[in-house]
Amino acid sequence: MKNILQKSASSIFSSMVKRSLYLFIVLLMAINANAQTAERKWNFGIMGGTSVYQGDLGQNISDFRFSVFQQNLLGGVSLSRYLNSSFDLTMMGTLGTWGYYQKNDIVFKGIMTHGNLHLKYKLNNGYLIAESSRFAPYIFAGVGVADFTGERINNTTDFPIVTGAGIRLRFTEVLSINYQATLGFLGAAHNNPQTTTTAPTGADIFMLHTIGLGFNLGKAKDADKDGVSDKKDQCKDTPKGVKVDANGCPIDTDADGVPDYQDKCPNETGTSSTEGCPDSDKDGVADKDDQCPNEAGLVALNGCPDSDGDGIIDSKDKCPNIAGTKEMEGCPDRDGDGVRDDEDMCPDVKGLAMFKGCPDTDGDGIEDSKDMCPLVKGTIATNGCPDTDNDGVHDGIDKCPLVAGDRTHSGCPDTDKDGVYDDIDKCITIPGPASNSGCPELKKETKQLFQKALQGIQFETGKASIKPVSYPILNAIVTVMKENPSYKLKIGGHTDDVGEDEMNMTLSKDRASSVADYLITHGVDPLRVTSQGFGESQPVDTNLSDKGRTRNRRVELSVEFIEIVK
Repeated sequence: MKNILQKSASSIFSSMVKRSLYLFIVLLMAINANAQTAERKWNFGIMGGTSVYQGDLGQNISDFRFSVFQQNLLGGVSLSRYLNSSFDLTMMGTLGTWGYYQKNDIVFKGIMTHGNLHLKYKLNNGYLIAESSRFAPYIFAGVGVADFTGERINNTTDFPIVTGAGIRLRFTEVLSINYQATLGFLGAAHNNPQTTTTAPTGADIFMLHTIGLGFNLGKAKDADKDGVSDKKDQCKDTPKGVKVDANGCPIDTDADGVPDYQDKCPNETGTSSTEGCPDSDKDGVADKDDQCPNEAGLVALNGCPDSDGDGIIDSKDKCPNIAGTKEMEGCPDRDGDGVRDDEDMCPDVKGLAMFKGCPDTDGDGIEDSKDMCPLVKGTIATNGCPDTDNDGVHDGIDKCPLVAGDRTHSGCPDTDKDGVYDDIDKCITIPGPASNSGCPELKKETKQLFQKALQGIQFETGKASIKPVSYPILNAIVTVMKENPSYKLKIGGHTDDVGEDEMNMTLSKDRASSVADYLITHGVDPLRVTSQGFGESQPVDTNLSDKGRTRNRRVELSVEFIEIVK
């Protein structure tokens, strides 16, 4: 009997080695085939443990003594595929002995090669226990195949239904330790008692207690290559080479929301708008670049304020509350004359700085407001007006602008030296008394002649024809004109109001013209005689009486003096 048992044990060991090597090669091929999947969804496990029996012969399933556990040792491997947070699909294979002992005596024993495919339900699915928990209990169920060989066992193949539970303890992202209890319900009896004549009875159950190591396989997907898998990476677009934290986000030493690789002040709390640097006045300009760090300002002005928005910072703006120009140091210059408005006496008219912004239109050096002739160049002495004759009286009020004169007489001289200045002298080149406005006095005889002519020059009734009775008076007038070459005679014709106005006007003109023609034909220069008719418009007496109408019918003679040119 002892030789038989030794031979049987040697055969069992040889068979176990061959099967183990075969199973290990197959599983390695499976591992390599799936090692490149994303997010480490594959897990490979190696395990060891023991098998126990339950059946008609007895049971060791509830017996946890060491002497029981050491009787049927086994080894195995597993390969799992992550499906989702709740389920994994697992393929498991074991090789070892299976049998039953009573008081350390073998009732039956043989080799059991077992494999199964089961669906695992994980309790750390985020609903019951956190998915990230290190302790991960689970339950499972599936189907398998078992092959039994040995001299002390019923050598057949069975297809058990399997179920069980386990718990995983995770050490790292790759390594974990796993305990699992697998209960297999066989379809037939495989016990082979010591007496070969006794047939197996009933259906058997086996339980596998295994403990081993699990290895997560494959390389987790890491799109930004920062060493944190996309599944756990909260910042999936981190630039290459940037240091990240456990969540895959760039390190932010000062916790200001700006990662160190973008933070120009990584050890000072700042803002994203200032690239991680402090901004005391919250104007979007970092304190280190802010020329006015305690006043909110503009980025374009290096953080300094510009209250009037003219592009000049307030500290350099002489008019900080009114928009101006750079040339005017921030002050406005509405007329663009280079004089700022608050100093410009004429802010709406382009002027000169020398006149505080007021214009000098004629360019004579006198501002328009003080220039009596702003459009014509003049002198200071004449308040900006021209003085052509340089007599100190500007042309605008100089009655004699082309000849230097006396200021008290509107710039006029006394040309004829008669003591009457030209501004009031009616005979500028002919001396005369002031009593006659500077003109010579008419001789007494001439005055009497002109007076006699008023009524002495007579015409045909209703006509312009001169009566012969008038000739002596007219001839006397011719003599006076020839003797006095400076005389210029003005002849005026007048009528009474008898008849139509228009007719009387025509008659008066014609009569005055007849007198002028008589004088000219008798040798008086035509240039020294003028005539004009006044009709009935200038009566000297009433037209209600014959006497009055006679006086109104008249020819008036008056003298103007012709300028003497030397």
